[in-house]
Amino acid sequence: MEIHQSLADKRIVLGVTGSIAAYKAADITSQLVKLGAHVRVIMTESAAKFITPLTLQTLSRNRVYTSMWDAVDNWEPDHIDLADHSDLLLVAPATAQTIANFAHGNAPDLLSNTYLATRAPVMIAPAMNGKMLEHPATRSNIDTLRGRGVQFVDPVEGMLACGYVGNGKLASVETICENVREFLM
Repeated sequence: MEIHQSLADKRIVLGVTGSIAAYKAADITSQLVKLGAHVRVIMTESAAKFITPLTLQTLSRNRVYTSMWDAVDNWEPDHIDLADHSDLLLVAPATAQTIANFAHGNAPDLLSNTYLATRAPVMIAPAMNGKMLEHPATRSNIDTLRGRGVQFVDPVEGMLACGYVGNGKLASVETICENVREFLM
């Protein structure tokens, strides 16, 4: 991928969920910053089991948001501030649980609350076991979100963390960043 300032002044909120692929959020963050984007990261509690907030804070050069209950920097709640000041909400990787929360309007965490509050476009890059991805509930949730205009960077086939080979592997960092670049240009 050619590195230049094609995303200069774009504000991207990156949601990171509890998938083993969460470690790839470091590369996604780094690439988006190299493209000139201002990246703010929201991590679910489960995501922080796979990668530390400090890693993403260092790469994004911004505070990483992990809880609805952290002290806020100003009077505006974090989920409203993040929602109001973004050009794109990118969730990569996105678990089946987060996709279900979005599809059904459930808001148990900061990321889901931000999703409900944002008027910015949303892009989701799923990552999960192939059986979970193909489950009728997950397929229905993805279809629901697509029907609402959510963009998807579809997962690919490959060796999954569970040992299976199949569909559900997070798309490459390059593919995700290129989709973001093309969408925002």
